[in-house]
Amino acid sequence: MSFQVALNFEDGITRFIECRPDETVAEASYKARINIPLDCRDGACGTCKSRCESGGYDGGDYIDEALTDDEAAAGYCLPCQMTPHSDLVLNIPANSAAAKTGPATHTATLADLKRHSATTVEFTLDVDDRDALDFLPGQYVDIAVPGTDQTRSYSFSSGPNQRQLSFLVRVVDGGAMSGYLDERARIGDRIEFTGPMGSFYLRDRARPALLLAGGTGLAPLLSMLERIAQHPAGQPVHQPVHLLYGVTTDEDLVHLDTLEDYAEVVPGLTFDHCVADAASTARNKGFVTGLMDAATLHDGAADVYLCGPPAMVEAVRGHITALGVTPAGFHYEKFTPAARATAEAAA
Repeated sequence: MSFQVALNFEDGITRFIECRPDETVAEASYKARINIPLDCRDGACGTCKSRCESGGYDGGDYIDEALTDDEAAAGYCLPCQMTPHSDLVLNIPANSAAAKTGPATHTATLADLKRHSATTVEFTLDVDDRDALDFLPGQYVDIAVPGTDQTRSYSFSSGPNQRQLSFLVRVVDGGAMSGYLDERARIGDRIEFTGPMGSFYLRDRARPALLLAGGTGLAPLLSMLERIAQHPAGQPVHQPVHLLYGVTTDEDLVHLDTLEDYAEVVPGLTFDHCVADAASTARNKGFVTGLMDAATLHDGAADVYLCGPPAMVEAVRGHITALGVTPAGFHYEKFTPAARATAEAAA
């Protein structure tokens, strides 16, 4: 028996290793030829000190100078001493190159192409080495645009356990990926991508969660919902999840039926949507901030996951500040047609 450990590096690269309950994470990492920072291997120097974002473990033996009680209580750990009790997610204080690793490259076949509207396209890939690809729900990959020398970053809209990978793309005039999908894409095309990457991903569900999506920022939240829907039976009681989805026009709305399906199978899941266009036929006109108050944030007891264009992300952050509420966990990702930035803050 072994557990899966996700090693998240400072440059956004994530690598996965297998670790037995009777070996330390550092031992498993080096066995996988990933050289995480390490000096003593005895719990004495603190060089390998990392933060565990998810999972249970035995912290092992170490001295206070390497890891204080306060640090351990805050989730910090020493990979040279810790042994897993479950799957883990660790933030490693180094970039991937320093650990002599980097993003994995995968090849895939274009399996499906669906035009939801004039503004949104969804494509699906069959990956050659699917069993070798792991990712955390919410992460993204860099996709090489066929026929060009450019890459674009897209979040998975599919869950980690689904065999096919899917992505949502906002159609942009003159965009490299938009042009390919609109004009040249054919089922069977070969596509290459690297990843996974990103610090925007679903953490352990210890509290209520508020998911906020702007446009195709819905994609990583769909991946999170898929993981939540697969939550193993017998685990702690599900925490409530509320999703707010905002778009510019009615034609930008996609996957409302998918959200309905999730609401039927995920205990405690509710959702609502709004459209900014005053001519919309939607029940809620305006922005997601109009659907948020202190109660929506459980008066600060909720984890917030926010993904959308920069203006939307900043508007939500400002609105939460104005409410005088500090979320227990706040994870967000901004994206533009050709770039993205991730950040997080936790109380």
